[in-house]
Amino acid sequence: MLVEPGALLGIALVALAMVLTPGPNMIYLVSRSLSQGSVAGLVSLGGTAVGFMVYMTMANLGLAAVFVVVPWLYTGLKVAGALYLLFLAYRAVAGGGVGLFEVRDLARDSKARLFSMGLVTNLLNPKAAIMYVALIPQFIDPTHGAVVAQGFVLGGVQIAVSLVVNALIIVGAGAIAALLRRRPAWLTWQRRATAVLLACVGIGLLIEAPAPAASAH
Repeated sequence: MLVEPGALLGIALVALAMVLTPGPNMIYLVSRSLSQGSVAGLVSLGGTAVGFMVYMTMANLGLAAVFVVVPWLYTGLKVAGALYLLFLAYRAVAGGGVGLFEVRDLARDSKARLFSMGLVTNLLNPKAAIMYVALIPQFIDPTHGAVVAQGFVLGGVQIAVSLVVNALIIVGAGAIAALLRRRPAWLTWQRRATAVLLACVGIGLLIEAPAPAASAH
């Protein structure tokens, strides 16, 4: 099998935790949905999807060659990605993040601008860059070969999870915002659950970090 089921599950969990951790993409998409409607949010999400594809293509084609020349970099990226997940977990419970629906009204934009802004927002999003440069590569097993293909499969899983979750949040943004205004404690529990998921994946990756280095020898 090109990609092990455990790797597919792992990247799906990381993608889920990342998409539920507020960042530039989520703030922009929810802002558009609340101020201009769910259609505007979905058009913006289309631009976000293209941004993910750009990152996925650039990262896979570049990192595949780098791993062959510098095998120890694989382990280094794995540790860096795990530490970043632990940092996000800390931010989620420490209150440093921004609430998913703590947004402001925005002026109405055309569909072309909504799409382009979704694209630009994602391309400038550090979370997207780290996802493809430091997180997805650590689920690639060089011993299986076809590193580029593995990267595209795992990247496809990440994009699918991100699009589905974001689409659901966009469509239900108004109802969710109203619910959270009535029950603010639910937002706290969302952050705590996200933090636990991020921490579990991050710790697991740190425990496994030496394995790729050992297999490289």
